[in-house]
Amino acid sequence: MDPAHLEQTEREAQRMQAYREELVERITQVVGYSHAVEPLPGVSFFRRTEPTGAIHRLSDPAFSVIAQGSKELYLGDVLYRYDPYHYCLGTVELPVASQIIEASQKRPYLSLRMELDPALVGSVMTELGHTAKSKRTDAKALFVGPMDVGLLDAVVRLVRLTDTPTEARVLAPLVKREIICRLLLGEQGDRLRYIAIMGGYTTPIARAIDQLRQNFDQQIRIDDVAQEIGLSVSSFHHQFKAVTTLTPLQFQKQLRLQEARRLMLGEDLDAASTAFRVGYNDASHFNREYKRLFGLPPVRDVERLREAAGQTVGVVAD
Repeated sequence: MDPAHLEQTEREAQRMQAYREELVERITQVVGYSHAVEPLPGVSFFRRTEPTGAIHRLSDPAFSVIAQGSKELYLGDVLYRYDPYHYCLGTVELPVASQIIEASQKRPYLSLRMELDPALVGSVMTELGHTAKSKRTDAKALFVGPMDVGLLDAVVRLVRLTDTPTEARVLAPLVKREIICRLLLGEQGDRLRYIAIMGGYTTPIARAIDQLRQNFDQQIRIDDVAQEIGLSVSSFHHQFKAVTTLTPLQFQKQLRLQEARRLMLGEDLDAASTAFRVGYNDASHFNREYKRLFGLPPVRDVERLREAAGQTVGVVAD
């Protein structure tokens, strides 16, 4: 390797290590002993002091960075793992299971999450001269990629603004735009461009996802959905799974079961009533599918969650 290039690489490695150390220090200072705080609009910090089991949730479009520790995400049967050397980019609302795998009292898990507004992504695309059209129909909706020095530098500058609320009101939106710009110009720009496309529900798969989300508790014939969005059934299945890693029916099932869990926890419904509310006509079928996803029958799962989580039920570390 050219000596000058090697020296530059070493300098970048040193800068990135300094940035990672600063992120740990600043997030620790802001989050304190809380599990989660939102010091800037659309930017949240998370802290956990022990590994977690799988937490099932619906993920929103977001850019996530870990300052310390590591985490795994499951989308269907696909596993994604990221740490301080990688970022996570989610571009569609998806049913995922996440678990923190490295965290301790001495070295707590620390992370930040920046929401990605499709309108903002579209605005930055316009300024860059990019169009909202994408030739790809297989852009995965979830991605873990390596962090580079320019992107990490922007993240650190965003976090620094928590010290200066007055400046943050003006500068935070600009730094967010820079982060989006860097992601768009990176090798995974197609995935981020897909947010603007999905946000407008202009593609067949975007419309299908929206329809399944809105009508998750209804009996839906996949043939009808495919016909409505103008695709053959085989093409619809292929494109839908390419984006979400799930079949349309698996996607709908996970939406139903996650909503069922929320209803039993938040509204104290019994399993039979919940099954009916989320679209199941057979309570025993609901119980089997619930146990297959969450590991326990509905009643026992909810009891376990309440006992284990106490006052922190619903807090999710990103």
